[in-house]
Amino acid sequence: MIKEDIRIRKVIVHIMDSTVGMPVLSDQEVEFGSEFADFLKEHIYKIAGGDDCKTCEFYKEQSEVYQMLASYEDEHFVDMSKQIAELLYGIMNSNIDIPSADLVIVRFRASDAEYLGILKMNFKESYTHRTISGEEGNNNEIVRYKAILPNQTQRLTEAAVIRLADFQIQLVEKKYEVNGEKTNYFSYLFLKCAAHLSPKSKLSIVTKAVESIQKEHYDELEQYGAHMEAKSIIQEELEERGGFVVEEIAEKIFKDEPELQTAFQDKMEKYDMVKEEVLPQSENTMKKYQKQCLLTDTGIEIKIPMEQYKDSKSVEFITNPDGTISVLIKNIEHLQAKF
Repeated sequence: MIKEDIRIRKVIVHIMDSTVGMPVLSDQEVEFGSEFADFLKEHIYKIAGGDDCKTCEFYKEQSEVYQMLASYEDEHFVDMSKQIAELLYGIMNSNIDIPSADLVIVRFRASDAEYLGILKMNFKESYTHRTISGEEGNNNEIVRYKAILPNQTQRLTEAAVIRLADFQIQLVEKKYEVNGEKTNYFSYLFLKCAAHLSPKSKLSIVTKAVESIQKEHYDELEQYGAHMEAKSIIQEELEERGGFVVEEIAEKIFKDEPELQTAFQDKMEKYDMVKEEVLPQSENTMKKYQKQCLLTDTGIEIKIPMEQYKDSKSVEFITNPDGTISVLIKNIEHLQAKF
């Protein structure tokens, strides 16, 4: 989804404060200008374009939200939004760990498709000033507000963007305690949909599986080299191809080690990920693979850009006769100290 293509059509805001005991529902749409539209576009784009985003499908027979959308028409936007808000508030009111929020429901168009956005903007606390005028003049005070909304640079933790043509859901969510257990309540209880793993989760599962196998089969000194080489291979795949197929990356990381390839695939089968593609989109996800970060047992931390790590003229790792390791940084023309 391209941010510039998003066209906001309808917006309504409902106040979902759990301390009140009931939602404060709006009977009218918001009259919005370009600034508020840009605010919403930024959040919608972050949801659809982030690597935390999961693609989901409704359990059609069980989902109240799906039933509302299946018969939706724009003239019923306000009434439908109230029903959605009441459904969500009922879940929030029964589970005190779920934070209070403003629920912003948005009808918009993007790339020739129609969408509905359900944006739960959790409250945060912050301070601001206020002026009280009295007989002796103005009195400026600092006061705490408990219902400040996330700004444009922050990512929402619970939100969904639903394509109305086929009801495909793009969703971000966070677990909260429900009946004593951490639960993805937004997908499980509210939308009632089946969620696929996000690109970020897939990448995390792959890297953790690689690290686990390296710890099981290599000694301590072998692990550091194997770990750096694996990270370099993944970075190269992300850089050149934008991602990788799980079983193919295993063949590259555990080259000439069929036993370890099999061990890796066994771990991936638990997640049904052997044939999966891992295609992250966010620059923040990519950044952690652009540097090798090393920490010695003496407390020295070294960060090496991946380009330099791959260049033997820049960095060399030397295994000494006593089994220790030396890192040689070569051909430095200029050195700068930073505070």
